[in-house]
Amino acid sequence: MISASGLELRAGSRILLSDASLRVQPGDRVGLVGRNGAGKTTTLRLLAGEGEPYAGEVMRRGEIGYLPQDPREGDLSVSAKDRVLSARGLDRVLRDMEKAQSEMAELVDDRQRDRAIARYGKLEERFATRGGYAAESEAARICGNLGLDGSVLHQPLQTLSGGQRRRVELARILFAASEAGPGGTSSTTLLLDEPTNHLDADSINWLRDFLKTHDGGLVIISHDVDLLDAVVNKIWYLDAVRGEADVYNMDWKRYQEARADDEKRRRRERANAEKKASTLQAQADKLGAKATKAVAAKNMARRAEQMLSDLEEEQASEKVAKIRFPEPAPCGRTPLTANGLSKSYGSLEIFSGVDLAIDRGSKVVVLGLNGAGKTTLLRLLGGMETPDSGEVAAGYGLRIGYYAQEHETLDQHESVWSNIRRVAPDTPEQQLRTLLGAFLFSGEQLQQSADTLSGGEKTRLALAGLVSSAANVLLLDEPTNNLDPASREQVLDALRSFTGSVVLVTHDPGAVEALEPERVILLPDGNEDHWSEEYLDLVQLA
Repeated sequence: MISASGLELRAGSRILLSDASLRVQPGDRVGLVGRNGAGKTTTLRLLAGEGEPYAGEVMRRGEIGYLPQDPREGDLSVSAKDRVLSARGLDRVLRDMEKAQSEMAELVDDRQRDRAIARYGKLEERFATRGGYAAESEAARICGNLGLDGSVLHQPLQTLSGGQRRRVELARILFAASEAGPGGTSSTTLLLDEPTNHLDADSINWLRDFLKTHDGGLVIISHDVDLLDAVVNKIWYLDAVRGEADVYNMDWKRYQEARADDEKRRRRERANAEKKASTLQAQADKLGAKATKAVAAKNMARRAEQMLSDLEEEQASEKVAKIRFPEPAPCGRTPLTANGLSKSYGSLEIFSGVDLAIDRGSKVVVLGLNGAGKTTLLRLLGGMETPDSGEVAAGYGLRIGYYAQEHETLDQHESVWSNIRRVAPDTPEQQLRTLLGAFLFSGEQLQQSADTLSGGEKTRLALAGLVSSAANVLLLDEPTNNLDPASREQVLDALRSFTGSVVLVTHDPGAVEALEPERVILLPDGNEDHWSEEYLDLVQLA
């Protein structure tokens, strides 16, 4: 259970949330919603115990399973399987059991072997009390449903893609949550920030069913409306204009109706108050002309002003980032080519012998199952990594713009302004300020550290950097992740109108349709084909 009272959250001097009271009990499945930048990720992080509120207090009871948007860097040398099993401490017990087994087989001295046998017996008993082989099988089942097969589970985390590592972390959290506590129910409160990122359609359907039956608490941030509709029974709406959290004890469909009614009521109250205040002010103006009525006129004017200030601030219209890629810089007929690209991590070969030529203005989509090397290919093309064999060649006038799904092109410890200035050092200051304003960054937000931004805000900042670059070849890795529907449509419109070249990796069919690709690259084999609608069904499976 989590209980927060008198909660105030800030980003710099900007108030995200003021005097909020929030409570998650077993059986509550809360959808945490609001526009990008309203403070959803900040709120979830604080509920998880990562950071302190500006004011108020948070009380936690029971286990917390927290999935942040950005992957965490831990010990990447451990296997994916051990990382999942560590949720219940099974990884250490299994390693100790294997060590004791080896000692039992190798030791010659009877006394030492007897000690090893006794030690193995104690370890086996400890393993059994934590669920034993049934729990290990359960972990494998959860991993399989999230698209992590046996070959992936035995690999070190450092060899996995960012998407695979995030699914390993999700599997670990769900494995911990599925352990029954006293009374046969889970005591774990799940805090999940965009859990469907990097999941295919089958995995999303399985996750939906898992969360519907989770009997602990749940708070979820997601732009997947179908998931919210199927899972949540309570809504927390963060109003970015008022800095308040509105709590709706109802499911997603009834919430949408109630929210619309609330907004109509606020507009009606505002209109009525403005009408009354206008009438009072008119009367005050008339009376003010008479010296004997001056005091009454001032009182009426003050009352009119008070009526307006007492009302809730009128709901501002949802601003949307104006994303438009500029005309690309001039370039040759084929600005980017790659020949015989191969890449391995240790003994694991990701792909080999990949050839491609990106012609001026061409649109290419890269497809492949998770772990097939899609992100790795973009990083090789962008010069962020070096191939084991083969080469990437720049044509005349090549100017690359790379969007990384994990936002690694941003300096997380620098401000919004420093990040945009770094990628566009020669652009006039006012031009950059205008550009950031179009992406909804202005005023004190320019000095806000990038690591305090929400996932959607980081996406907007990274895209602003692309716009400032006038790139003629865009390498885009999941550019619509973490965006609210309105901002996503802006990105799709920008893709439709861009006249330069694009190499796109995405699980979003809408992004592929907006791109209207001519070609498709299939990994890990590197086969190239003309695009056809038949490939659209593979996008969400990839």
